[in-house]
Amino acid sequence: MNQFEIEFHGVRGSMATPGVHTAHVGGNTSCVEVRAGQQRIVFDAGTGLRGLGERLVRDREATRCATTLLLSHVHWDHIQGLPFFTPLYLPGSEIELLSGPNGFMPLEEALRRQMAPPFFPVAFDELASQVKARDLKPCERFQLGEVTVTVARLNHPDPVYGYRLEYRGSSVVYATDTEHYSCVDPTLRRLAAGADMLIYDAQYTPEEYRGEHGPAKVGWGHSTYEAAVDLARAADVGQLVLFHHDPGRSDHQVAVIEQRARALFDDTTAAREGAVLTVGSALSPRRAAGDCAIGSMNLDLPEDARAEAA
Repeated sequence: MNQFEIEFHGVRGSMATPGVHTAHVGGNTSCVEVRAGQQRIVFDAGTGLRGLGERLVRDREATRCATTLLLSHVHWDHIQGLPFFTPLYLPGSEIELLSGPNGFMPLEEALRRQMAPPFFPVAFDELASQVKARDLKPCERFQLGEVTVTVARLNHPDPVYGYRLEYRGSSVVYATDTEHYSCVDPTLRRLAAGADMLIYDAQYTPEEYRGEHGPAKVGWGHSTYEAAVDLARAADVGQLVLFHHDPGRSDHQVAVIEQRARALFDDTTAAREGAVLTVGSALSPRRAAGDCAIGSMNLDLPEDARAEAA
């Protein structure tokens, strides 16, 4: 396989929101599976990780191929699924957990605290799989088989990291839980330069971010679809995927945001659980990433936005 295959298992931000109003888009928190040749890489371990684990066990993939989890950070909605990831409990499963420094403790210690009494009945040290955790450097670049991984620190109340994957001339960038600046974030622009796909945090509408419908979201560590479009244009990416949907956002409201974003950047889609996208088979590689630099509520959309989706 000379391409990335990307499957979305969790696309929601902040907290899981199952229900009739989120059934089409999905209510699980962040979890994106990327397959490239013999590599299985998973962005984040939100509640969507549970379903992925069940599929790996059902299809007998859990022990045939190692799983690498790249965690953006260790906020609750990005690690809640880990204790319920069935391959953790299977002898023969190989699982590696990677994340940049969180500023408080090593990654392994954070995960041990999550899986410890009285919060969880199975301790991290009791797992049957071959599991290891490693802290990455903020601008690290390393290999996972044939996949090149570039790490960049993003803009969030606690340290958070974005990732760029490159494989046989194709590239995918995952950047969630990041807040835009008054201009395009230069670190993100470098990370996403020429990428075939950008998966980006678009939790808020511009109106919500400015505080036109409730309290302003400035400083909350999340972005908007307009900022996503600005970044996609500045970085010359091929496809934009809107991600980390607000927990109060209904299926209809996500569709409205998707349509508004498409009016600004044609190749835009909203991430939905179960969606599988492919990237690759390019005749020539796009630009590689440059040097790294560090650089909820159920709110209604405006009436004109509702009309656009009608």
